[in-house]
Amino acid sequence: MTLKPDSLAFALSGAAEALAFVESGTALPKALGLVFESSRATHGARGAIQDLAYRSMRNWGLSQALLAALSNQPPQQAKLKTLLCCALTLVSETTPSYAPHTVVDQAVVAAENDPDLARAKGMVNAVLRRFLRERDSLLTEARRSEEAQWNYPQWWIDKTRAAWPDQWQAILSAGNLAPPLTLRVNQRKTSVADYLALLHTEGMEGKQVGPFAVKLAQAVPVARIPGFANGLVSVQDAAAQLAAPLLDAVDGMRVLDACAAPGGKTGHMLEAATLEMVALDHDALRLERVTQNLQRLQLQAQLITGDASLRHWWDGQPFDRILADLPCTASGIVRRHPDIRWLRRPKDSAQLARQSAQILDNLWQMLKPSGKLLIVTCSLWPEESALQAQAFAARHTCIRLDAPGQLLPLATADQDGDGLFYALFQKPSV
Repeated sequence: MTLKPDSLAFALSGAAEALAFVESGTALPKALGLVFESSRATHGARGAIQDLAYRSMRNWGLSQALLAALSNQPPQQAKLKTLLCCALTLVSETTPSYAPHTVVDQAVVAAENDPDLARAKGMVNAVLRRFLRERDSLLTEARRSEEAQWNYPQWWIDKTRAAWPDQWQAILSAGNLAPPLTLRVNQRKTSVADYLALLHTEGMEGKQVGPFAVKLAQAVPVARIPGFANGLVSVQDAAAQLAAPLLDAVDGMRVLDACAAPGGKTGHMLEAATLEMVALDHDALRLERVTQNLQRLQLQAQLITGDASLRHWWDGQPFDRILADLPCTASGIVRRHPDIRWLRRPKDSAQLARQSAQILDNLWQMLKPSGKLLIVTCSLWPEESALQAQAFAARHTCIRLDAPGQLLPLATADQDGDGLFYALFQKPSV
């Protein structure tokens, strides 16, 4: 029997395959791409697979704890484990999307139609039916573990608690929510007021959450966002929209966006002023995203593939402004990328901090006198953000200007942006 693309069994199978890739170290977006390339998934089926995969990643700690309690021996096959975890996500949700027995039935069908899992369909049925019988006691016992309670690795929980002792619970909770869909209105083409009116005529609602930021009341696929295709708006978190105003570039300036892909901040700066813009990234494939975004916005920049910690790509002409969006663990954007918490390791922060310090020292040499350099990270860990900026200031003669510092991802009415860090420095005039 072939699974129907619009069935829950098809979504369970696809999501399980994607999460098996994540288990082997592949980032979830790439894992989903691999699944979509090899399947006959329709547009609707892709959406269902993606939704289930992301929900399962946000529930990963609890699902693994439940699976350990429900089976005498952990499944040896990665996809069997991930199929069970996806199904356990659905049946353990407070507000279920499907009837529990439907989930069990469809998980068994998914196993039965997979040559590698067909022999395990009995186990799938037994594990899930036992969960339904003992649901309350199993959930209570599993949540005695912090990993299951919060759905993060223990080291991540400990690190968050140490860095933010008063807000750690709110931060972890926010990371398990679906992120808002926030747009940046292109000031060259329209105004926030006019765009909100356009949304209303299209039967959609949004509210202004920044000078050019509009948060949609209901997330929709990018293709359904009014004005997206012709560059009226771009998808960009409200916190990320602070970068361009902080750099305060004006017409005619030479500006470098280091580590530029996918180009959101590049586009924002070019919407605000006519600049000699250089967009740098070490990954040529990721630079293609910058090209696509700039073409949609009808803007131009010089795109260069190169390492921001080296100088081989630089033509020797200094910059008026430099945006240093540094490599980091991305701990501040886990609600957008829930797989990150399970892919990162405790040692990553120190390694990335050293790499970022090399980048900053290199870029500082490329800045004109009186020029400004903006440090940005999407990390919550001080060694990658606040301590990085502090160490940079100690190594160089510079003026530290006002900037927001660490923004926390709290998912409140007043603070619903990503967990970004900002520090702004100016080079002395002489």
